[in-house]
Amino acid sequence: MNTIKQRKLELDNCRPEPTMDTETLTRFWDEALTGYSGKMLDIVLTPEVTPYSAMDVSKVSYRGYDDTPIHAWYIRPKSRAEEERRIPCIVTFPGYTGDKGYPERYAHWVLLGYAVLAVDVRGQGGETGNLLPMDSGVVKGWITQGITDIHRSYYMAISIDAVRAIDTAAVLPGVDPDRIAVAGGSQGGGLSLMCGALSGKVAAIVADIPNMCRMDYGVLHSASSLSEVAGYIKRFPDQLDAVLEHLAHFDMLNLGPRIKAPVLVSAGWKDTVCMPETIYAAYNRIQAPKEMKDYPFSGHEVNEYQKRQAVQFLQSVLG
Repeated sequence: MNTIKQRKLELDNCRPEPTMDTETLTRFWDEALTGYSGKMLDIVLTPEVTPYSAMDVSKVSYRGYDDTPIHAWYIRPKSRAEEERRIPCIVTFPGYTGDKGYPERYAHWVLLGYAVLAVDVRGQGGETGNLLPMDSGVVKGWITQGITDIHRSYYMAISIDAVRAIDTAAVLPGVDPDRIAVAGGSQGGGLSLMCGALSGKVAAIVADIPNMCRMDYGVLHSASSLSEVAGYIKRFPDQLDAVLEHLAHFDMLNLGPRIKAPVLVSAGWKDTVCMPETIYAAYNRIQAPKEMKDYPFSGHEVNEYQKRQAVQFLQSVLG
């Protein structure tokens, strides 16, 4: 057996124990989701002029966790009256520190005849702010905000924001609510998995090099966002257990079995940000139809080959 095959075997057998029992996790999320299920989305659509005649674009806002207005693009192929029909919608989330960018970033989905809801993550590089109270200090970045109070937690906020993005997509004009997919890389991949775990409206998931997987391992080893948590614990070592328990509520290692929709996941074996040991730990616990794309010589990146794989996967699921 060569080294590549041996490494693949190791990852296939990467099955650490969950860090939270299923009953506690289910009770927590059932209560949280029920609390938000009746809250108004207050969706606002504003037409946007673009230089691209083949797409219709609107700016969208909806109410996320704590009533923070979440901003997004709603993009769909330019339609004629005789062709008006409900079409699939791809909900996308950016990587950490990123934003939704310009609408043309999503032209490949529009060329397939899909609509896109491209969502900012609160407080990061886009137009969306953050109304969470700053009751205590944080390490640089965002994810340690409220890390000792789950109801004022940044992870709690972005998780509910993401679920409400799916709710928003389901009622946008022209969207087929039975064909909503989620897609993203890194942070966006983690939030895509989160949507699949928490929303029954998700029909397909593309999670490239996803974050929010085996988060305790990431805190110890990751070179990126979870290093902020490590920095927080370095300053407050007495809070280690409380912080790890907090993270367990948002860890796809624990939430993976809740996913019901088909999933495509990718992993770069040289990735020091979202390491394959974290991704496989979560992937191996997903019981829904699933497929893993391995890139033994790739780091924290999504190459063009994988982007094509995602297109073909969603075509097979959504039509």
